[in-house]
Amino acid sequence: MAGRGLGSLRKGDAVKACVSRAPVGRVRVLIVDDSAMIRRMLRDGFEADGRFTVVGAARDPYEARELLVEHRPDVMTLDVEMPRMDGVTFLRHVMRRIPTPTVMVSSLTGEGKKVTLAALEAGAVDIVEKPRGIAGGGLKAVLEPLCDRVVAASRARVERHHGRPVARINASPHPASQALAETSDKVFAIGSSTGGVAALTSIIPRLPPAAPGVVIVQHMPPGFTASLAHRLDEASAVTVAEAQGGERVRPGLVLIAPGGDRHLRLIRRGGHYIVTLEAGEPISGHRPSVDALFASVAKVAGANAAGALLTGMGRDGADGLLEMRHAGARCFAQDEATSIVYGMPGAAVANGAAEAAVPLDRVIPVLLSSVTQRFSSF
Repeated sequence: MAGRGLGSLRKGDAVKACVSRAPVGRVRVLIVDDSAMIRRMLRDGFEADGRFTVVGAARDPYEARELLVEHRPDVMTLDVEMPRMDGVTFLRHVMRRIPTPTVMVSSLTGEGKKVTLAALEAGAVDIVEKPRGIAGGGLKAVLEPLCDRVVAASRARVERHHGRPVARINASPHPASQALAETSDKVFAIGSSTGGVAALTSIIPRLPPAAPGVVIVQHMPPGFTASLAHRLDEASAVTVAEAQGGERVRPGLVLIAPGGDRHLRLIRRGGHYIVTLEAGEPISGHRPSVDALFASVAKVAGANAAGALLTGMGRDGADGLLEMRHAGARCFAQDEATSIVYGMPGAAVANGAAEAAVPLDRVIPVLLSSVTQRFSSF
């Protein structure tokens, strides 16, 4: 590796890479972590799972760079905090030169959450909590869910991620701002999962100050949604906050469901919409669940709502969006061309929940238009 830095990681290297031979159909994974114990634990877990071939394990980004060029893996697991170069900086190099589906393996520390969120914005597909040990259910119980998510991440189309950092949008008057200010009983509901942090980072700063209240479920581990809300708030003309429960959904406010063990739902109290956080079993495999949010929006807001289902694995939100559409809401899905993973929005198109599939940069305009057009038709 002498004389070669990460700057020598060229796009051409991806074509010239010497791909390792692996059984057909297996996911080829590269492990990057500075902890020898974690590298061994992940390797053992992947090798015990018949779906994987481990093509290499690197202790830092410089070793990982050589293995990426040599093996061109289907997916990479990446530590957040490492010596010599942090995971986010390395990921930005990778996404520019050899886009590779990447799962961040993070300790849920305060600094770890902050850096991991930056990695998601830089193009990482998913977050998993770093295994802490094998007590209780043993190694299989610790790693089985991680393996499932790494398999799913390997199918992501990360070449569609542009890696744009959060940039504050100039809050100049929006042509619909005055009309929107008069429609305070309207609500936008948005659901997203894999690739959703980058998608939300792209669209939320485009909301005008008087936009209808927005409620969001983004699948994330506990603790990350507060950091996401803070970053979006700094970049937006609207106020963005993690929901605490009991808040009124009002113009200019975006509320994000906290990751954890409660569902975000909408209720009606007098003339206002209020968010609640309710304990319950996972719905569509998730808690909080997009289906749970969308079903509540359909029930209490009906035609006063508009919904959008963005990039994500699985189908959470597709049935709830269909309920919203049946209740009279305007409903949309992100199109396949701009989705990192077309699972959730694709399911909404397939079941008829989405009246249209739109590029990511058109999501906010179509939501705003759906409200102003309906309002002007009264």
